[in-house]
Amino acid sequence: MKTTPSEVLTTLSTIRDYIRWAASRFTEAKVSFGHGTTTALDEAAALVLHTIHQPYNLADAYLESVLTLTERQAVIDMIDRRINERIPAAYLTHEAIFAGLSFYVDERVLVPRSPIAELIEQRFAPWVDEEQVVRILDLCTGSACIAIACAYAFADAYVDAVDLSADALAVAELNVAKHQLADAVTLYQSDLFKELPDTRYDIIVSNPPYVCLEEWEQLPAEFRAEPDMGFKGGHTGLDIVLRILVDADQYLADQGILVVEVGSSAETLQNAFPDVPFYWLSFERGGDGVFLLTAEQVSQYNELFLAALD
Repeated sequence: MKTTPSEVLTTLSTIRDYIRWAASRFTEAKVSFGHGTTTALDEAAALVLHTIHQPYNLADAYLESVLTLTERQAVIDMIDRRINERIPAAYLTHEAIFAGLSFYVDERVLVPRSPIAELIEQRFAPWVDEEQVVRILDLCTGSACIAIACAYAFADAYVDAVDLSADALAVAELNVAKHQLADAVTLYQSDLFKELPDTRYDIIVSNPPYVCLEEWEQLPAEFRAEPDMGFKGGHTGLDIVLRILVDADQYLADQGILVVEVGSSAETLQNAFPDVPFYWLSFERGGDGVFLLTAEQVSQYNELFLAALD
């Protein structure tokens, strides 16, 4: 027999109770994850703790704290919304954590979740000398999470962040202000490199649209709630990636690197260019489909990339 809201209010009392209950409801409703959490239990904990204004790393001892009736109802309402609306939890909380930093997010941007965060935390070692990094470019910046994380990692560098979407840049601007990095991060509305000044970058990093149309049509509702502009990479998934590969040659410093996430299109890209030595990065916290090329390699294979684009 289905449990009623009044039964939940009267029979469940502690934070732990509501996390367990929410996880069970998510599993029963076949909710999809992948926007910062990967399991029903993790997502339940994140939403319950946010709703009662507690930190995500709340000590275990406090999980036995009894919630007020008002708090219980607020949690129930939040869990109902997550199930009924099928949108990422980050859109409900307006917060996502990336590289250990908090970012404002809403339906105008993809929810930050790229494995590139781990690479930024490592300051792109061993691929660059961090003391020599002066300029960084983040293409398809969205919420500006990658750009801002880079600004923290390289305190003396200037970061340019580009997006075609005015809506996304409005969110990016909020996050730049939130982190008080207006002097370090410059936002550009541009179709990739088109509106950028004539500059050479030590690092060009991008998490562009790379999902092929067939895959896009099969994504769960939670992913389709995000801006499709941030996903769709054409029939092969590589439309934007190819343009980046072609034009990066004109913007990379001599010792620079290009880092691009292509996710599920990694095999398609490697098969399209079997002779290109893409270095596929690995991550301790999971994630794949991120390649690295040096400026020398980008230049060496530029004609090959250009021929594929034509």
